[in-house]
Amino acid sequence: MAGVDPRALRVYVVTSARFGRSHRDVAMAALEGGAGAIQLRAPDLPDDELIAVGSALARACAVADVLFVVNDRPEIAVTVGAGGAHVGRGDDPSEARRLLGPDRVLGMSVDAASRTREAEDLGADYLGVTVWATPTKPEAVPGGLALVRAVSANSALPIVGIGGIDATNAASVIDAGAAGVAVISAVAAAPDPIEATRELVRVVDRALERRGG
Repeated sequence: MAGVDPRALRVYVVTSARFGRSHRDVAMAALEGGAGAIQLRAPDLPDDELIAVGSALARACAVADVLFVVNDRPEIAVTVGAGGAHVGRGDDPSEARRLLGPDRVLGMSVDAASRTREAEDLGADYLGVTVWATPTKPEAVPGGLALVRAVSANSALPIVGIGGIDATNAASVIDAGAAGVAVISAVAAAPDPIEATRELVRVVDRALERRGG
């Protein structure tokens, strides 16, 4: 497995075009604001556009030394030169690992602490946990901070909390054991996405410092 530096996951911005900004604009704002990881989540784009946007973001993230991940599409991640891919419970993680090879990062979403060993065996480098309900991912079942604590206690892999997270509650997710927080609307829908990212970085870094992480 590639492995991932948990510090890269501190503030992990997932793109969305549903709030009036393009995937590229959201990602570039997040980079300027100090995000450590960017995920291109663009099920709305046809493959040719996904490859074009992904290639541009892969280059920008490489220059910034920021992890760049493509959601659900490991083959696209390889094509555009991304650092890895993130897959959900409905995807085939073993096939994703095969496509990515040993040198790219594989993130996996888990919905129970009992899934952590399976994710590790399938080659995950980090785990995603849905904390609170969110309209941007209505299919995800939230497990609350209790799930973050349970997954953290059952796995040595770094955990990223996602779902309903912003600067007002990000610290509680870190306190529960997460290495970082992933956000969509907290940045993509913010009046100033650069400053929103900076505030998340400040909040998360303070929480990690308190925790000694």
